[in-house]
Amino acid sequence: MMNQLKLLISLFLIMIITFFWTLPCFAEQTTYVWSSNSTPVGFDNNSDDTIQTNATNEEGNATLNLESASAILIEQTTGQVLFEHNCHEQLRPASVTKVMSILLIMEALDKGSITLNDAIPCSENAASMGGSQIWLDPRETLTVDEMLKAICVASANDCVVAMAEYIGGSEEGFVQMMNDKAQSLGMKDTTFKNCHGLDEDGHVTSSYDIALMSKELLNNHPQITNYTTIWTDSLRGGKSELTNTNKLIRSYKGATGLKTGSTGLALYNLSASCTRDDLSLIAVIMKAPSTKVRFAEAQKLLDYGFHTFSFKQFGKKEETVKSVRINKGTKSEVEAILSQNAGTLIKKGKDKEIEQNLNLEESFFAPISKGQKLGEVSFTLDGEVLSTVDIVAKNDVEKINLLTMSKKVICSWFDLLRN
Repeated sequence: MMNQLKLLISLFLIMIITFFWTLPCFAEQTTYVWSSNSTPVGFDNNSDDTIQTNATNEEGNATLNLESASAILIEQTTGQVLFEHNCHEQLRPASVTKVMSILLIMEALDKGSITLNDAIPCSENAASMGGSQIWLDPRETLTVDEMLKAICVASANDCVVAMAEYIGGSEEGFVQMMNDKAQSLGMKDTTFKNCHGLDEDGHVTSSYDIALMSKELLNNHPQITNYTTIWTDSLRGGKSELTNTNKLIRSYKGATGLKTGSTGLALYNLSASCTRDDLSLIAVIMKAPSTKVRFAEAQKLLDYGFHTFSFKQFGKKEETVKSVRINKGTKSEVEAILSQNAGTLIKKGKDKEIEQNLNLEESFFAPISKGQKLGEVSFTLDGEVLSTVDIVAKNDVEKINLLTMSKKVICSWFDLLRN
């Protein structure tokens, strides 16, 4: 009798489950608006490889009174242009070329095709390089770590050629890799003829393109600053002294790099990076008349950026915005999280006027995949959208089927009867 009762109850439960399973369930879309003083949410870091240009130049150039032929100032994370002057003029980059060479070395490290402890040989070709060098001998080897130090701190031409030959099979092969990478980054003003930057006809780039590859290097390989912030160091057991060619590393607060360059034809170039109070800037100077002017004008650009702008942080990547209900899923809810770090570049004093608008549905139907877009949040100032970021699911939620649900309910019922 008891078994028959349990069977009848189970059949009754299955009928109820089937009925409710077929009922429609509608998700309501809700938009929330709150001020920047409320609980922070996120924003898209604009991971595009191109730089968004929304700054004027000639008025700014007159104010800054630059002597250099070309210049640009960008915010490092978003790539937003804050100032530019002749930023697409094709000029000789000199050793600022090495920013691209370093970028490819860092990518090789990330891929695991090389390690910091690999011993790199020196060819006769590498040893024959003129200009800045550490006088490599074809009979010696240095580790990748030592090579990077020599390239970033002392701008060693012999070391960068040795690394190019090791990674690319030949200097020519590596230069092709450089040009391929430049194309993928949208560096339309650039043609590389070598990996070191010594004067060669047709070896040209622009301050805009230098900013692009500097942004790529710093954003995706921040560990490079372990080398670019070294002021003095040594190699070969202290026998070779190194002093950074970038004087801002010692004199400018928050400087993180990046690379100097100068030749008789290129004159004086610099890609200077700096971070203060969560704001990271990159200033590029090309064809300055003297080394003194290139550092002074890079500092002038950075000063302008730090005095005028700030970076407003709202949240971090994977921070939870809220939990949303999941219909017909193995779980009843899932956490909606930020897909990117949260923040936006604004003029100082405007941070309290920013509005955050969250567009997120109250519920979703299973299945839900980890990383699936659930909604987005946008940041507006004076009615203008500054940026948006996707809100995504933190975890997978599988769809529950009738058999699974029935089994779960029946097991729960029998457990209840036993108790």
